[in-house]
Amino acid sequence: MKALFFNGGPRKNWTTVKMLDSALKGAAEAGAETELIHLYDYSFKGCVSCLACKLKNSKTNGICAVGDALRPILEKAYEADVIVIGSPVYFSYPTGVVRAFMERLMYPILSYNPKTDADGKMHFALRDKLVPTAMIYTMGCTEQMSADWNYPLIFGENAKFLERLFGYTETLCTYSSYQFSDYSRYDILEGTEEVRARYRGEQLPKDLQAAFELGKRLAEKAKSL
Repeated sequence: MKALFFNGGPRKNWTTVKMLDSALKGAAEAGAETELIHLYDYSFKGCVSCLACKLKNSKTNGICAVGDALRPILEKAYEADVIVIGSPVYFSYPTGVVRAFMERLMYPILSYNPKTDADGKMHFALRDKLVPTAMIYTMGCTEQMSADWNYPLIFGENAKFLERLFGYTETLCTYSSYQFSDYSRYDILEGTEEVRARYRGEQLPKDLQAAFELGKRLAEKAKSL
């Protein structure tokens, strides 16, 4: 059983990676072979609308046909049993790198000719394999600010498509993350560092434990399939 974790942020040692690393350890405890991939290490674009994956009798086999640096990563993702994507939130959305990755990951397995099961539920994926997935979002705003700015609605739309294409998904958020190592050097509202330090001391350990449990839960679900 293979569990892949994707860091969609530019940093490799801040909150997003800490959350992913906790989820990875949880999956490993459940028996998964794990790997963390830093998407910013690769040069790639989003979907270029070549539509090769939508041709009748397409030979792409559910993997994006563009042969760039992302192709080997997408091949790994296609074979994975668990997929977790972590991203900081930039202007209400995951990073552009994550959006590009998700386009390339998801579009080739999206069917324009969905199947309907006996219960009337429509299935939009080209394959039947169920892959437990999750999105982990980290952000500098508070939970209340996130709600005021409709972040849950945006995150929910991402979750809908992950569930439609992979069969199962969860969402985990952490708030008030650190942005700077030295707040005194930056033009930012006074008191911001104190708020985030308090969150980091009180809430972040709980969020990291939640990430651990998430990774373990997804791997156990994949193992039971």
